[in-house]
Amino acid sequence: MTTEHPARAASQRSMELVQRKGEGDRERWLALFAEDAVIEDPIGQSPLDPEGKGHRGKEAIAAFWDMAIAPVALRFDIRASYAAGNEVANVGTIRSTLANGMIVTVEGVFTYRVDDDGKIVALRAYWELDKMMASMA
Repeated sequence: MTTEHPARAASQRSMELVQRKGEGDRERWLALFAEDAVIEDPIGQSPLDPEGKGHRGKEAIAAFWDMAIAPVALRFDIRASYAAGNEVANVGTIRSTLANGMIVTVEGVFTYRVDDDGKIVALRAYWELDKMMASMA
């Protein structure tokens, strides 16, 4: 993948910070998002979003980091990336290693939309909970 497209660059920076999770990376990750941004990961109702309305605004996005990102080691393998307009769709795999050593794999399409300043306004993840559950090893 190359970083020439603003949405692709934002997605790459997001994935880099999520994978690294060093000191200050939570704040750097939050700074990638517009104030009124939304994360839908996955889209619709799930254990991560029981109401299926997404995590809206910086406070909810920070809580999403604390709940879904901080407790696990995440690795992204993006096999294809398609940029158009102010969005990018990344196709790939997210591998999560839980604290107990269990590995969970998510195959999906991960879209990012940015505003004119390059801030993420929407991060939407298309993946299926039943397939993720079947991947647990």
